Amino acid sequence: MAEMWLLEAVERDGANRLTFRLSAGAIRTVGRARRADFIVDAPLVSRLHCRLTAGDGGLLVEDLDSTNGTFVNGERIMSRTVHDRDRIGVGRVELLVTRA
Repeated sequence: MAEMWLLEAVERDGANRLTFRLSAGAIRTVGRARRADFIVDAPLVSRLHCRLTAGDGGLLVEDLDSTNGTFVNGERIMSRTVHDRDRIGVGRVELLVTRA
């Protein structure tokens, strides 16, 4: 069975929950624009903020020249492979990465 990655965020008030799923080999974009694969309509998120590439060994996160940066575990990155329980920050949203 192919590996699956889950990205989950809960807004501060707990009302809105975002959940994104990627199977190994999937390439998806995150951003505010309708053309983004995963839409995050939140402050400080660029139209096309970052790209996610799912592999068996990890999830590659690449910033797409976003205005406010992409973060992994609180550190601003241009490109980084993340693993189970890491956190990706886009704007004010933090996505917890889980290997399913």
